[in-house]
Amino acid sequence: MRSTLAPPREASILHVDMDAFFLSVELRERPELSGMPTAVAGEGLRAVVLSASYEARRFGVRSAMPVGHARRLCPQLRLLAPHREKYLAVSRQVMQVLGEVTPVLEQLSIDEAFLDVSGARRRLGPPEAIAGRIRERVRAETGLACSVGGAPVKFAAKMASEAAKPDGMLVVPGERLVEFLHPLPVGRLWGVGPVLADRLTRRGVETIGDLAACDPAWLRARFGEHGARLTELAAGRDPRPVGPREPARSVGQDKTFDHDPEDPAEIDGHVLRLAHAVASRLRAAGTMASAVTVRVKDQQGAVRSRTARLTEPTNLAAVLYEPARRAVRALLSERRHPVRLLGLRAERLGSVGHGQAQPALFAAGPDADGGSDVDPRRWGRAEQALDDVRRRFPSAALGPATLLDPSVADEGERS
Repeated sequence: MRSTLAPPREASILHVDMDAFFLSVELRERPELSGMPTAVAGEGLRAVVLSASYEARRFGVRSAMPVGHARRLCPQLRLLAPHREKYLAVSRQVMQVLGEVTPVLEQLSIDEAFLDVSGARRRLGPPEAIAGRIRERVRAETGLACSVGGAPVKFAAKMASEAAKPDGMLVVPGERLVEFLHPLPVGRLWGVGPVLADRLTRRGVETIGDLAACDPAWLRARFGEHGARLTELAAGRDPRPVGPREPARSVGQDKTFDHDPEDPAEIDGHVLRLAHAVASRLRAAGTMASAVTVRVKDQQGAVRSRTARLTEPTNLAAVLYEPARRAVRALLSERRHPVRLLGLRAERLGSVGHGQAQPALFAAGPDADGGSDVDPRRWGRAEQALDDVRRRFPSAALGPATLLDPSVADEGERS
């Protein structure tokens, strides 16, 4: 049944999206590259683009594109190495600014969030004024540009911020919502991916307005409940409120290799590096893991995984490493092969409790016979010190001395 409820009129939902976030952070230290085709990407033949400048996008370079393809499209493309800790630090700055505007905040990713500013209007003015204030504060405190979209409903606010890019603002009030939505290509609608967009356009449904004019029964018959949902969106109706997202159920990181390792000691080194990357993210999120899962991919693309339960929750690389190392070795003892991809994921997450300490009996770091006798409490202090240094000096290359061995150096890690 078609809903008879009209979309709300007040554009009290804002979507804030940082422009080319990773790259913009890097260009603060490399201003001479501004205005040039530039991208952030891991090194190596199998790396992908993480963020591209708008100059590079004019050549067709996009996020998630293999670097080799991006270079063919844009031979003059300049590549910059990623620095996750820098991005996390700036993200925290941005989210703090947004949280001071309203507590009704829904962070979607490291560089974007929804805000419901209906409760902030009396203090800060209409949505247009609040959006302008956000843009000014983000630029003043981070040196970076963001685009802000506003609308009465969430999906349209996000579409408005996309239309405002780069470095712009577009607030669509309720009385203009249909006028804004209906001329847009149907593929721009939230929930319409490339395959569905192609199916719709082949049936003559080319714009969101065309979709709104479709018989809901026809859409439901062909696309099920999703078709009914699209009818509501095309009419500008979206009942979802802005609110905190469910906490992550796992934190992980993968490493794809240019030259697939087979030596167990070299693979151990990569496991250790991944353990440090994941543990740092756990600590940043204030969470601990009670299990660790590893996965390995062979040269034919087959993936195998194994999970190890931990005796106590942890957010230390020194504790994650040993069960992860044993799990990887067990997988490779079952079937020996060069490793195309190696992944480590911390699972069964829970918040760090007040006064919660790391257990003193866990394996914490490799010794000569592959075991360990290091007190995790001391490792905890050491890893926290690394976090503190990285926050102050995001470009610093810090890690365990084991990883200084060239045989285990990882030049292409990315999240």
